[in-house]
Amino acid sequence: MARINTNIPAISAQVNLARSTRDMNSTLQRLSSGLRINRGADDPAGLIASESLRSEMASITQAIDNTQRASNVIATAEGALSEVAQLLVDIKELVVEAANRGALSDEEIRANQLQVDSAIDSITRIANSTTFAGLHLLNGNLAYVTSGVATSAVGALDIYCAQLADQDYLAVKVSGVLAAQRGALYYHTSAVDNSVTLEIASSRGVEVFNFTSGFSVSNMLSAINAVTGATGVSAFQANGTNWTSGIGFRSVDYGSDAYISVRALPSSNGTFDVVDEDGTTTKRDAGRDVQAVINGTTTVGSGQEITLNSSSLDLRIKLDSQFGAGSTTTFAITGGGAMFQLGAHINTSEQTNIGINSVVASQLGSTTNGYLNEVATGGAYSLVGGQTASAARIVEEAIQQISVLRGRLGAFERNTLDTNMNSLRITLENVTASESTIRDSDFAVETANLTRSQILVNAGTSVLALANQTPQSVLALLQ
Repeated sequence: MARINTNIPAISAQVNLARSTRDMNSTLQRLSSGLRINRGADDPAGLIASESLRSEMASITQAIDNTQRASNVIATAEGALSEVAQLLVDIKELVVEAANRGALSDEEIRANQLQVDSAIDSITRIANSTTFAGLHLLNGNLAYVTSGVATSAVGALDIYCAQLADQDYLAVKVSGVLAAQRGALYYHTSAVDNSVTLEIASSRGVEVFNFTSGFSVSNMLSAINAVTGATGVSAFQANGTNWTSGIGFRSVDYGSDAYISVRALPSSNGTFDVVDEDGTTTKRDAGRDVQAVINGTTTVGSGQEITLNSSSLDLRIKLDSQFGAGSTTTFAITGGGAMFQLGAHINTSEQTNIGINSVVASQLGSTTNGYLNEVATGGAYSLVGGQTASAARIVEEAIQQISVLRGRLGAFERNTLDTNMNSLRITLENVTASESTIRDSDFAVETANLTRSQILVNAGTSVLALANQTPQSVLALLQ
């Protein structure tokens, strides 16, 4: 070859030198940034996968923060409830002390009443002042809002969780299957035939009565009903198909646990035969738990209370004692509750709801027993009014309500929030590892590539210099 216008070896050397230089620059960029993919041209498919994983990582990180914040909210509410619980225990102690009227002066009972008033005021104050970043937690702000609840059918309603999603409301339909019943027994004559020692018992207590021959039904009614608070058994005038006049015994409570027992003691000379609703002779009868269908799900309750716990609805309803087959009631949950976003994606499966009812004094208790604010001075069940037994029942129910609420919040924090946080952290670790595999540089590989590229650049530079000197040999032909 003796041509000089086109230096093919030099062109070939330039091409390879350019390629080696580009590879070296790319390796230097990866080593300096720590990333294998710095722009789309480095790995288009890898960039798409990496960006998707980065988005997932950001969402998971925020979900962890959301869960931690939710845990802080629940912990704040539960901490305030612990103080309410302690105040209720103090009130119960004062009520029991005030019941000891034979050993306390009126001034001491009034002093107890003042302490009770102060404690009740403190409970309401705590309920109204417990906040988290301006969000009220215990004043009913986080309770579910309902519409159309028929008080004739529903005695009490507690909604713990309702998943409304994008709906304006959640309809709840309750259809009766079996009404709750109390344990009941019947004595079919109008007076005691022979003198008898009678033991009357229920799940609440036991009492023994001595009835002489000829003891009338009306007198038996008075004697038994005088101690209903101790025995949990009431008596009533009864008429049945197998007798013209008699006495009925029934438990105060409803449900399969609310049994009643009426029997003559072995030491008694007389007999006292009682029958159940069907006329069968027996000494013991138990009540029946309510059964109903809630939104298509058949549930068996406890006494008059029926519960439903599903992924979209968790509630407790106390139904009227007559709510049985053929009875139906509907209502709507229109809003309220606290919704927490616990997952990386915004959908109902990664969200959870919980309701926190108001714990102000006027909401603790029930329509059956009364409310805590009625134990204060001027209330229907104040200590100075001598209503210590009624006050004690109200306080005991309030203690139970607060305990259940604290237990639910604790279970939510431990079994939902804490486990969710642990799961998210493991997920974040795995997703981060996957993204790192795709996008991060392998320094061992890149340093080896850099060494190779440096050698090739140096060699290419030398070869290009030689290629540029080759045409000069043509000058020898001109001499």
